[in-house]
Amino acid sequence: MTRVRAKKHLGQHFLKDKEIARRIAESLSLSTAMPVLEIGPGMGVLTQFLLENPLVKLKVVEIDTESVVYLHEHFSGLEIIEGDFLKMNLDKVFDEPFCIIGNYPYNISSQIFFKVLEYKDKIPFVSGMLQKEVAERIASAPGKKAYGVLSVFMQAYYDVEYLFTVSEHVFDPPPKVKSAVIRFRRNDVKQLDCDEKLFRTVVKTAFNQRRKTLRNSLKSLVDKDSPMFADSIFDKRPEQLDVQSFIALTNLVANSTNSSDT
Repeated sequence: MTRVRAKKHLGQHFLKDKEIARRIAESLSLSTAMPVLEIGPGMGVLTQFLLENPLVKLKVVEIDTESVVYLHEHFSGLEIIEGDFLKMNLDKVFDEPFCIIGNYPYNISSQIFFKVLEYKDKIPFVSGMLQKEVAERIASAPGKKAYGVLSVFMQAYYDVEYLFTVSEHVFDPPPKVKSAVIRFRRNDVKQLDCDEKLFRTVVKTAFNQRRKTLRNSLKSLVDKDSPMFADSIFDKRPEQLDVQSFIALTNLVANSTNSSDT
């Protein structure tokens, strides 16, 4: 077998520029030896550089059977998990904290990062390539059009860096959009200073009607006549709030709900 056919339903666009692959591999910047899980290695363009790093203890997860066969043929001894990353119990992949890296399929990149959040205390470091638009969304600061749910959720627990943009012409087949390489480092937040389940609800509800002020978008969570809405924070739109402001907002909603229950 000389190559793997790119499959549209898997969102496969194979990177063919080895220099970019090397730069992605180097974005891990490990200071000590750590387990690393590569998602969607395809034909191993990134894998080859990860294997050269003595600090990387590598496993890969690949859903495409054709790619699995190719990897076995070209990377003897590589530990390959054949399956769907989104359905995996990540606690069973490594017994210790581990990093995640990959040239992430465009069609599931957001789902990948939501899954990372589920295991945030076990995943201190994430890097890789994804659609530029999604990378900009995750790294966006408050006040920007790209700022949204994924921005708030990832930035609550990770320091996010947008590293560099990648042309569509270095892929086979070329995608219709540009890509970007991004990096997350777990911050010091062990737990948010609010009800984290309610935090997720508040953020999603607010951005579900992002053009409205918070006073209007959050009426489904609290009685519309609640005195809570007198607070000036409700004059704002969701993209104007940073993570700490959303935490404060969540506590306002929680206190108002508790007051109405008594």
